[in-house]
Amino acid sequence: MAGTALRPKAGLYTAPTFHAVDPRSSMALPRILRFDFRARACALAACLLAPLAATAEDSSLPPTELAVISSTSSATVTTPDPLGQLLRKLESDHPADSARVEPLVSGDTSIDLWERIRRGFKMPELTGRLAANSTRWYASQPDYIGRMASRGSRYLFHIVEEIEKRGMPTELALLPFVESAMQPEAESHAKAAGLWQFIPSTGKLYQLEQNLWKDERRDVLESTRAALDYLQKLYNDFGDWHLALAAYNCGEGCVAKAIARNRARHKPVNYASLRLPRETQYYVPKLQAIKNIVRAPQDYEIALPAIQNEPYFAVVRKTRDMDIVTAARLAEMPVEEFESLNPSFNRPVMVGAGQSRILLPADRADTFIGNLAAFEATGQPLASWTTYGLKPNETLAQVAERAGISESALREANRIPPKFRIASGSTILIPRDETMDDIAPEKLDASFALVPEQPNLRRITYRVRRGDSLSGVARRWHVQADDIVAWNRLRSPSLFAGQRLNLMVAVRAAPKKAAVVHKAGNPGTSRKKTQVANAGRR
Repeated sequence: MAGTALRPKAGLYTAPTFHAVDPRSSMALPRILRFDFRARACALAACLLAPLAATAEDSSLPPTELAVISSTSSATVTTPDPLGQLLRKLESDHPADSARVEPLVSGDTSIDLWERIRRGFKMPELTGRLAANSTRWYASQPDYIGRMASRGSRYLFHIVEEIEKRGMPTELALLPFVESAMQPEAESHAKAAGLWQFIPSTGKLYQLEQNLWKDERRDVLESTRAALDYLQKLYNDFGDWHLALAAYNCGEGCVAKAIARNRARHKPVNYASLRLPRETQYYVPKLQAIKNIVRAPQDYEIALPAIQNEPYFAVVRKTRDMDIVTAARLAEMPVEEFESLNPSFNRPVMVGAGQSRILLPADRADTFIGNLAAFEATGQPLASWTTYGLKPNETLAQVAERAGISESALREANRIPPKFRIASGSTILIPRDETMDDIAPEKLDASFALVPEQPNLRRITYRVRRGDSLSGVARRWHVQADDIVAWNRLRSPSLFAGQRLNLMVAVRAAPKKAAVVHKAGNPGTSRKKTQVANAGRR
């Protein structure tokens, strides 16, 4: 809420301590959210197990039931896991109010997913030099293929399911190998993002939300839906899958112009005959290369990782605000793994007003729902953040001090890079206490704008050259290496040739004009001095 007041540190509110702590770690949570599910289950056990304990005193019960419910039962008696029993009772008696798991689809377990993909190949083969060169290159990179396939094991079953529902060729399931190397968090220098690499404008055209809270171009479910909608539209336009793929890469207008140009010259209008941008010329051959390797990996001495023909993830619909860290802990999984399935969220809190769906490994969904039910029974909030509207002339440091959080942690939570500040009127996250409500629906369209801290800074894009290092680029442009990492959200300090880096550098001052000295009675001398000065500048 824009009108949220900054609470003082006194009273019930315990501000989180973020100093020198990764905001994603459990230590970054407010005290009210630092919970241990086994300890919480034990705390709730008294009210749940008291009736059982009273019943145990009834001598009419069979000895086996007495053994199960007795806390002093013999170690030789086989009993259910107490925590599991408790969580099952919590889930049945107090089901989670704010989340529901969607039913899983079943797959044919007699084949693996790779075989299922092979059986759905329908596109005509693309032959020629470029396809052969691309196949040789990929075949020479078995580790790279293995890494992409391992990442893809999380998403491929869903993609294949959606493709088959539409009757489309399963070669399309391999397109994210070419587009993003199966990385849903990938972003190109042209600002294309996600598994399917949508640019912002095309994403909006295909109903992918892009706002303060999330970017659905990185959402596994929504981006797949949008990509298949777009590809189906392109196929309907051109009547040929190779042309549709070319248009997916360079745009419908690009391919239409190339076709018109060839028709005017009475030339063939198939993909291989068109004059297209260099990247597009290699685009479809790359997909053909991946197809060749998936069809017969043994021919290229490549071992594809096993992927079962069954869902990797379950879809959970939630209605309450929830921290990403909290969701991961409820599912008892690493935060990094949770983020790999849910990379669309832009902030550390997932807003419930947006009716968000989250993805969890299929074998973690029941754990999540059981732990969520146990936590909801305590009445404590699932989120530790709320919104605040920045007032005119108010600084982030002032907000941080009054909210009881370090400025660096507040920057991290709001993704404010170094050398930038937020504009007045922007909506930011601040710590929330247990008395505050979830973020209001009207804040889904909240504005957020960044401006340089200094007016003499400009943004440039630097293309990494062979032999460049992070420290070397920093020295060359007179910036800090840590700032380059933050500006580009780099996961590693290693750079590669061709990589593009966004840098904030100082604007060079315009050279001063040479002074012209006019001496009385000797104008020729002044002209010569001016010419010499100008020559020196050249």
